[in-house]
Amino acid sequence: MPVRALGYISQAEQPWTRESIDAMVARAAAFNASADVTGVLLFDGIHFLQYLEGPEGGVAAAYRRILASNAHTDIVELGRSTLGRRLLPYWSMHWLLADPTQLKKVARADWSALAHTGGRAGHAVTAIDHLELYLRPFMPAATAP
Repeated sequence: MPVRALGYISQAEQPWTRESIDAMVARAAAFNASADVTGVLLFDGIHFLQYLEGPEGGVAAAYRRILASNAHTDIVELGRSTLGRRLLPYWSMHWLLADPTQLKKVARADWSALAHTGGRAGHAVTAIDHLELYLRPFMPAATAP
């Protein structure tokens, strides 16, 4: 089954608390587990950047929930594509308080094909490459590339 991936950035509703973000992510994780979707939410205190992956129907259903959520505004889809493998196979949803500079670097990267180049010579560094590099210290050793 092909793995679909989608990334977006949005503006978080203010004010927020760590407890409200934890609760939102717990609800998303429960839904995603039932839809076979995995992903991560980066949050810099102002912006959310979320990356989702899984079967087409699961990712579409998760994204519909996101679009209907009142936890954020100004949702901008960064990209969607088919992947060869999951980047985050064990995170139904995980969130990290992100450095604003790193969040912007991931957001401004090439999301056009969501390709994973692994930094191979002759290939541009993509959004997936930036995301993977940023997440590597937080990923279980068995899943880190």
